[in-house]
Amino acid sequence: MMVRRDPATYLPLYLVTDTRLCGDRGTAAVVAEAVAGGVTCVQVRDKDAPARDLLALLTSVAEAAAGRVPVLLNDRVDVYLAARAAGAAVDGVHIGQSDLPPQLVRRLAGGDAIIGLSAASTAELREPAGFAAGTVDYLGVGANHPTSTKPDHPRPLGVAGFAAAAAAAPLPCVAIGGISAADVPGLKAAGAAGVAVVSAICAAADPAAAARELAAQWS
Repeated sequence: MMVRRDPATYLPLYLVTDTRLCGDRGTAAVVAEAVAGGVTCVQVRDKDAPARDLLALLTSVAEAAAGRVPVLLNDRVDVYLAARAAGAAVDGVHIGQSDLPPQLVRRLAGGDAIIGLSAASTAELREPAGFAAGTVDYLGVGANHPTSTKPDHPRPLGVAGFAAAAAAAPLPCVAIGGISAADVPGLKAAGAAGVAVVSAICAAADPAAAARELAAQWS
């Protein structure tokens, strides 16, 4: 069995894709530029795509990342497993509170898969069954600001709320939700293991430059 990667190596600058915001450029092309600019992890998220289209999207993003950073899939462990079976270089899944239970996802995905979990409330941040025995690798915590890319996000935390959440959580926490380069130093100081961005890169005219600016702020 392969040993899972240390979250500290891939969480600092975490890109979550948005097919609509990537537009005619295509998600894979935006990912290639973003990785060149310093993104350390990519999560493919397209909640409207049928399974076959999502598989094609995930595969194309994995090809664009070319093994330089982990590539994860949002929610769909079945599509992740299909991509692996097809030989794509994909590394794990990120799940929400209403998706399959983390323990079952771990059993399906295997011991070497990266598994992230969205969490917001105190109960979710301390849920012991999901965190036992290395079931989950990291938590995505937010939203930090209101964001149009996830209309059903919980009440925004802000930096102080994130700091309290990160202090209470037993796992590394990635801040997500409307994050810009200006937010990065404060969130890092508040205990973030990384920042997850969508619009800041996917909507940028120059994704590589946007990624470089975010990475510089993290550093």
